[in-house]
Amino acid sequence: MHKSGYITIIGNPNVGKSTFLNNVIGEKISSTSNKAQTTRHRLLGILNSDNYQMIFSDTPGVIDSSYELHKTMMSNVKNSLSDSDLILYIVGNNKNDLFNKNIRESLIKSKIKMFILINRVDLMNQNDVEDLIKYWNEKYSPSEVIPISALNNFNIDILLKKIVKVLPDCPPYFPKDEITDRNLRFIISEIIREKIFKRYSKEVPYSTDVIVDSYKEKEKITDISCIIFVERESQKAILIGKNGKAIKSLGISSRKSIQNFINKKVFLTFNVKVLKNWRKDKNQLRKLGYIN
Repeated sequence: MHKSGYITIIGNPNVGKSTFLNNVIGEKISSTSNKAQTTRHRLLGILNSDNYQMIFSDTPGVIDSSYELHKTMMSNVKNSLSDSDLILYIVGNNKNDLFNKNIRESLIKSKIKMFILINRVDLMNQNDVEDLIKYWNEKYSPSEVIPISALNNFNIDILLKKIVKVLPDCPPYFPKDEITDRNLRFIISEIIREKIFKRYSKEVPYSTDVIVDSYKEKEKITDISCIIFVERESQKAILIGKNGKAIKSLGISSRKSIQNFINKKVFLTFNVKVLKNWRKDKNQLRKLGYIN
C-alpha cells in the first residue's frame, strides 16, 4: 500500500526549519540565513519513495504581525496547519514557545498529530536534552518528541520512519520526479534573496524582494534578468554600493549558486527599483505573489 500526506513544518524564526527541509529533500529549495523572516512563502518540498510521498510544507518563522506582509505570512502558517496530516513543530535548545499567540493557540487546539523536534542537540549535553523532552511532552502531549540535528542529519532516518507510519494510505499527489511545487523562477529568486540576507545588514534585507523578469535558455548559456525591489532610495544606494561594487559581488555569488542548481552557465543581470512601502500595501503584495 502506498502512503502520501502533507506535513507542516512550524516553529519560531531561526530554529532550522528550512535547513531541515533542504537536507531531507536533498536539494536547496528553501532559503536559509541567520536572520529572522528569511522564509516568507509557504513552500512544498516533496520526498518520494516507492512506497510513500511526503509533502513537507516549509512555513515562515512564527512572528507577531507588524506589516501586511507579516499578516499574510502568518495567515499562510495557519492555513498550512489546518491542511496537514502531521505537524512537525521544531524547537531549539531552549523552552521558547511560538512567539505568535494566535498561532500558538491554534496549535494547542489542533487535533492533528504532532511531532516536536528538538533541533541542534549536537550542541547540547544529554541532561539538557532529557529536560527538554520532558518539558515539551508535558506542555503539548505530542505523539512524539524527537531530538534531532537537521544540519548533521542526526535521527532524521528514525524520524522519517515514524512519519511513514502515521501517513494515510493514499496514492501520490504529485508526479514522483517532482521535489517542489514551485517553479524554477521562484527558486532562483529565493537564491538571490538569501544572498541579500547574508550580505546586507539592518533593514535592507527585510525591505527587499526579488522577481525573475526574464529567463531565456540558449545553447550554451542561460540569460536571467531579475528585478530587485526596495522600499526607499537610500536602500537602493546601499544595495548597489559605491561604484556598484556591492551589487556586482551579489551578482557573482548568486550566479555561482544558480549555475550549481541548474547545471548550466548563467548570465545574470539585476535592475534595482524602488517600490515604496510594498510590505504594507496589499495590492503590491498581491502583484509580488504573497496574496492569491
